[in-house]
Amino acid sequence: MWHKIAAFIIKFRIALLISLLVSTAIMGYFASQVKLSYEFTSAVPTDNAKYIEYQNFRKQFGEDGNLMVVGVQTKDFFTPSFFNDYAVLAKQVAKIHAVENVLSIPGSITLTKDTATEKLKVSPIAGDPPFSNVDSIRQIFLNLPFYKGFLYNNAETPAYMMAVRIEKNVLNSASRAAVIDSILSLGNAFGQKHNTEMHYSGLPLIRTEMAVKVQSEMRLFLILSFVLTAVILVLFFRSFTAVLSSMLVVAIGVVWSMGTIVLLGYKITLLTALIPPLVVVIGIPNCVYLLNRYHYEYQKNPNKMKSLLRMVDRMGIVTFFTNLTAAIGFGVFFFTKSVLLKEFGLVAGINILGLFFISLIFIPAFFSFLPPPDVRHTSYLDTNWIDKLLTRITNWVFSHRVWIYGFTIIVCVFSVIGLTKLRNNAHIVDDLPKSDKVFMDLKFFEKNFKGVMPLEIMIDTRKKNGVLSLEILGKMDRLVDTLEKYPEIGRPLAITEGIKFANQAYFGGDTSNYEVPGDMLQAAFIMPYLRTNKGENNTMFNRLLHSFIDSNKQKARISVSMADVGSSVLPGLLDNIRPKVLQIFDTARYNVNFTDAPQFSTKPDSAKKTVDITFTGTSVTFLEGSKFIVNSLRDSLILAFLIIFGCMVVLFRSWRILIISIVVNIVPLLITAGLMGWMGIRIKPSTVLVFSVALGITIDVTIRFLVNFKQELARHDDSIADTVHRTIHDTGLSIIYTSLILIAGFSVFILSQFDGTKSLGYLTSMTLLLAMVTNLTLLPALLLWMDKVIEKKNNPAAFLMEEDDNDVINENQ
Repeated sequence: MWHKIAAFIIKFRIALLISLLVSTAIMGYFASQVKLSYEFTSAVPTDNAKYIEYQNFRKQFGEDGNLMVVGVQTKDFFTPSFFNDYAVLAKQVAKIHAVENVLSIPGSITLTKDTATEKLKVSPIAGDPPFSNVDSIRQIFLNLPFYKGFLYNNAETPAYMMAVRIEKNVLNSASRAAVIDSILSLGNAFGQKHNTEMHYSGLPLIRTEMAVKVQSEMRLFLILSFVLTAVILVLFFRSFTAVLSSMLVVAIGVVWSMGTIVLLGYKITLLTALIPPLVVVIGIPNCVYLLNRYHYEYQKNPNKMKSLLRMVDRMGIVTFFTNLTAAIGFGVFFFTKSVLLKEFGLVAGINILGLFFISLIFIPAFFSFLPPPDVRHTSYLDTNWIDKLLTRITNWVFSHRVWIYGFTIIVCVFSVIGLTKLRNNAHIVDDLPKSDKVFMDLKFFEKNFKGVMPLEIMIDTRKKNGVLSLEILGKMDRLVDTLEKYPEIGRPLAITEGIKFANQAYFGGDTSNYEVPGDMLQAAFIMPYLRTNKGENNTMFNRLLHSFIDSNKQKARISVSMADVGSSVLPGLLDNIRPKVLQIFDTARYNVNFTDAPQFSTKPDSAKKTVDITFTGTSVTFLEGSKFIVNSLRDSLILAFLIIFGCMVVLFRSWRILIISIVVNIVPLLITAGLMGWMGIRIKPSTVLVFSVALGITIDVTIRFLVNFKQELARHDDSIADTVHRTIHDTGLSIIYTSLILIAGFSVFILSQFDGTKSLGYLTSMTLLLAMVTNLTLLPALLLWMDKVIEKKNNPAAFLMEEDDNDVINENQ
């Protein structure tokens, strides 16, 4: 079959090249339209219960992740020059396009009781700058507990915060970068003027910074992968045409990958940004395998066209299955329910398989028009140091098999122990390095304000106006006080805080009255002051009412800013809070139903009132997404194993080969996982991704070795031992060079600013290095171990059931 394909490619090479170039031009047109994704693509599938709860919350109360915060820490905050400039900064930020509102100390308000109208009058504590009465403003502000822990803290060197709310539609568009840059520019100018470090955080900033870094890194990695692989190819082939043809193959692959992203309606994300450099890294081994075989065949028989035919004939099936298994390693992500993984898996799988067709058409067609290789271009086939290395490896395999088995077993036992030390934990800003400004600023807000990550608690009383009952308000207030005692949780905000603010104003601003009314009599006095006429929607209390309770006053939210505690800590933290909620709501009188954790709910009793409690928000959905991705990657790894080794069965039709392949490829993955445990590298989406990717690539080396072994065993009436000896020398050179190219290519990702991408780089490189070693030592050693079994049958070829493909090969000798 492959001989006929080779003849077809050579015969119609001009038409095939034109078709390839035309299709590349079309894909290039689509690739020019590729766009960067600015949307926060959730890793959680849309039918997930927690995702549905979060979307229902957003429909009810709006966004919880559109708040950016600006922080400063100084003892000079209330000096006239600093305070006046800070007030100007707040007003300048408020004028930026897409900024909905700004909450800052100079722009904060106070409430006063107007007995004539029986209304609470809203008044700014400062007004418009410049201010000459900064000391009196300070006294008024510090007398308002409503802002404590939210806009300032009580540290020895106080920290102050400005909260900037940004329009949701802008956050999901390319213009958000300009909005964030404008805020940063104004803030940095203020900081430079007063020689004060400015701190910025919040999901809008984090998402924008990561998107910008993704775009810049994609270009860097693409350039570096091209340069690095070109240098290695020059050292290997010492031929400009070999390097040029290889670069053209992967360049076409890159264009196709970018065009595929657009054709499928996708955008560039943190994962899809890795595909172009991955195409370069994975596409080069195709060229190395094909060109190495071309030079090898030409050295044996100096006939260019016949050598090209034999190149496709011998390497077609190898290249096809190596690309197929690599495509499977990536493509299985498409079968997860995560949008991020689906996009990455589909685009990567399609284009890695596409590399096979590109290289199979382009390489033989391109070189058919060029002069045959000269001695200088094939001299690498007789490299002394490689020959000596392969001879030493062969001697080790034949003379020290017991040592190879023993060492492998010891290392595997060591790795299994390391596996027990693996921990699953991920953070929202996990991929950012600890020295990054965004990460350091996040820690600033966690230290001074306990964090900025959104957590929402929704309370549904199942009754119209149920939220405004004193009983429910009192319980919500107790819950807010309970939450505030946790070191990981910042100042909660709820309707109760607004009522306490109003109660303080009703009693003349006395801070001792910052409380929810304790009885119906007290509430009866204050309620007239809380009522608003129809159309009065611009008061502070009305906005608070709209933000923290629904229109039927049946549901209420408690908004919490918390630390980025990680996916391993957050579940325990929430599980610790739920029993306290049960105590507060008095299960003797209430049915408490936790919609997100039914196991904590009380047994329904029709004689009791019922409240539904839901923990949701970005922090909870991130936790669910992290767990889902890790589980999906685990399942996709198992699926990849099944599909890839199913392909091995189809290719070799031997259960012995299947067992050997599984052992040889599991060992590198096991060692990598064990080292992760010993080194304290956590299980998270970026590290679990390594195993499916590495499996799809490392199996290529095994296929390359075993296909050559199979072909040699069919062509020669030799023992398995002789065939193994010959196979090590025939395939060792290309295996070593392609492995080094892959290792060098993935090592490029170590330069990333994202820890997840770094992990993909060095863990995959380490796995590929281990795979190269096991395929050149353990694989032939296991084949020799099987030799005794085959000798008993007196039929070496029985080791591999030869079918029609080998008959074709023999016919073309």
